[in-house]
Amino acid sequence: MSDRTLTFIKPEAVDDGYAGKIISIIESAGFKIIGSKMIRMNLKTAREFYKVHQEKEFFEGLTEYASSGPIFILCLEKDNAVEDLRKLIGATDPEKAAEGTIRKLFGKTIRRNGIHASDSNENAEKEIAFFFSKFELLQSSSHDIH
Repeated sequence: MSDRTLTFIKPEAVDDGYAGKIISIIESAGFKIIGSKMIRMNLKTAREFYKVHQEKEFFEGLTEYASSGPIFILCLEKDNAVEDLRKLIGATDPEKAAEGTIRKLFGKTIRRNGIHASDSNENAEKEIAFFFSKFELLQSSSHDIH
């Protein structure tokens, strides 16, 4: 059975025209896109999405940044999806990310690192439900909608 994960291409990467290149890398790594949309989160939505970090010093800057422009959201499916995508995107800090990873290629700073990805299967499930209804996602044999 395939696993699902969520990713979104962050505002600066969308603005810089990297969305297509990033999606191509993701697809080339064997991920199937089962849902996608482009949105612009307002500050309230960004704060709700990142509420797990609300006590941290970077929360305000993170939420202001996440709501600063359009993001391209993808729900992906693949065996071992969360772990494989985390490897593909690289370390949070593009300076420390491995060569060839998305953040090394397209990230600018720790915050403006080009892409978000779920960090656990549990969070992937929550994040997918945050952005997608079950009817917005392609059905597959391993995730039937009843």
